[in-house]
Amino acid sequence: MRALVLLLLFAAPAAAQVPICNALREGMTACFDGRLCVCRFQPGGQLTARPDGHRWDCGPLRPDCRPPPATLEAPHKPPWPHFIPPPQLWLEPPRPPPERPR
Repeated sequence: MRALVLLLLFAAPAAAQVPICNALREGMTACFDGRLCVCRFQPGGQLTARPDGHRWDCGPLRPDCRPPPATLEAPHKPPWPHFIPPPQLWLEPPRPPPERPR
């Protein structure tokens, strides 16, 4: 029984680790949660209460790195037919004015 438990523990896939952001990897990009993050040096300060250091920049202005949706069959083609027929309107011909009694 113990051997089975140990086998299952070692057979489980390892959790993915976040790459370390340091001076050697400055400028490197990585995709985290669908966001393209870049490793940058960020100065610290009293307002942020953080020391100087290299950190991942995954701000809201960074581009997405998600794959395109798989539901699009041909993204280069428009979703409507190539020929759109003209609208079918019936316009009545003008009627002559009614005759006035004399």
